[in-house]
Amino acid sequence: MIILLNHLNCNNTKDHLAALFICICTIVSPQGLWAGEPENMLSHELRLDENLNLDRYATTPPTKLKEAIREYQSTREKDAAKLLKLDIKDALKALQPLDTDTFSQSGLDTQSTNNLTIMDVRANALENNLSIKVAQVDPLLASTEVRGERAKFDQIIFAYAKYGQFDTPQIAGDKVEFKSDNPALDGQQVKLSKIEQVKESLELDVGIKVPLRTGGFVTLSAPLENKVSKGKFESDEYRSALRFSISQPLFRDAGTRVNEASIQIAEFSQQAVQVKTKLQSIRILTTVDKAYWDLYQAWAQLDIRRQQFEYASQNLEMVKNRVKEGLTAAIEINRAEIGVADRMEALVIAETNLKIAQRQLQFYMNEDITKQLGSNPIVPVTQPYLVKYEFNRTQLMEDALAGRLELLEQELKLSADLINIDYLENQTLPMFSLDYQYGALSNTNNSFGDNYRNVLNGDFNDWSIGLKFEMPLSNELRKSRLENAVQQRNQRLLTKQLQILTVKREIYDALDYVDQNWQRILAARQQVLIAGSNYEAELKQFNEGLRTMTEVLETLTRLGEAQLKEVKAITDYQIALVDIAYATGTLLGYSNLLIDNRIN
Repeated sequence: MIILLNHLNCNNTKDHLAALFICICTIVSPQGLWAGEPENMLSHELRLDENLNLDRYATTPPTKLKEAIREYQSTREKDAAKLLKLDIKDALKALQPLDTDTFSQSGLDTQSTNNLTIMDVRANALENNLSIKVAQVDPLLASTEVRGERAKFDQIIFAYAKYGQFDTPQIAGDKVEFKSDNPALDGQQVKLSKIEQVKESLELDVGIKVPLRTGGFVTLSAPLENKVSKGKFESDEYRSALRFSISQPLFRDAGTRVNEASIQIAEFSQQAVQVKTKLQSIRILTTVDKAYWDLYQAWAQLDIRRQQFEYASQNLEMVKNRVKEGLTAAIEINRAEIGVADRMEALVIAETNLKIAQRQLQFYMNEDITKQLGSNPIVPVTQPYLVKYEFNRTQLMEDALAGRLELLEQELKLSADLINIDYLENQTLPMFSLDYQYGALSNTNNSFGDNYRNVLNGDFNDWSIGLKFEMPLSNELRKSRLENAVQQRNQRLLTKQLQILTVKREIYDALDYVDQNWQRILAARQQVLIAGSNYEAELKQFNEGLRTMTEVLETLTRLGEAQLKEVKAITDYQIALVDIAYATGTLLGYSNLLIDNRIN
């Protein structure tokens, strides 16, 4: 655990909490998971901190964004136009009251922002997300089922005691005829009557019953009897014994493989639940990652809308000054005011979208979503990962098929199905069992102390051996259960094939989206360059009286739209990388990849 924590390079308490959760999941990870056909066991350690190392699948060194831009512009002249600049601090100012009373009053305290990295958000989600907490109960329930199945072979200690007193009246008995060597008695007929008497009896029995993994039972016991008769012909007699018995099935329920089947099925189910719990955690963290980048996008869009509003406001002031100087017609003031109003509306919408994005991220971290944005806004500080990779698709696909948790869960269920089918096949056999009993008896004694002295002297003993056979006439009940289990496994095999096709499709889709969004970033960056140059040119021509403010505002709008496209492309590129990691059954490795060194 210490090695893993050092590997994660945790710098704060939240990182340690996330690492601790990862370590716990690693300790309880199932070993020896099935891969391929269930008959072939492969060792696979499931770890929640498995991060997608993009360098491993790169066929060429990754290309940084600046290098790609220089390559993209190799045939173009350098343009001095203003590039898109996302400034979160400036975007925070957009939430403060502007020069109009109609703008929303957020009351934001820019000194009390909640700066979070993507690892901070992950740690908060692991610690607080209710869906993860609910999923964590399932492994505990599964472990209790395994414990219950393993307890089926517990030895049973038993004790039995019975005391009785009988005061019986005289009662006529049966007529009998004597057969005797004494001629005087031979052939004589007499009537036996039970006389009035008082009898007391005490029966004790203690022992142990041992369930065998072969399906049988062994029982050891030591019974004791004491019978007392009062009145005429009084007696006080003791008798004891040591008894041994064994019952062993020979067909149905015979063998360790059959009797341990329920334990193995429970263990496979427990491992499947653990895999499902890890899968749920990865799904939540993947969703949290996407919500983080959605919030980043909302902040960037707010900054762009703020820039647009400021440019429009500056243009309005410039037009007013030019009208006062007689250089521009007064109608241009109205056009400039329309431009300010349009951008004010867009700024209000951007602020609302930011609040919604923050509440979405707060929901995943189980934070109070009733808090206003202005009180303590969440500011994402992790920068986008703007590096282009050429992936080895074949290797990426192989690792995805080997590590995807849904496939591992399906393999465990297939293994449990195979054991269940084997068990149900045994249940279709007839019941045929062997029973054996042996008892070492003592003779009758008049005192308790002398009772056990001659138990093992071999003078008195009894034993018996027997066979028991039982079979239904049609046996349809057990045959139908076996057929049902076989069909369920066939259905699960088809489901596995469908899942494999789904994983392949998700991998290729994610790779194509990565390529597409990278090209979108390059194209959007060029649009920003061109749109910025056009805006400056149109503004210059307006000052020369060759353009109207409407035409200037149109180029300003195109500049803003180009900037929004670039932000959207950057965000979609981050989300596409997250999708690749999820498709391989891992997480994007922000904790282990030195991203900051690659964005320079």
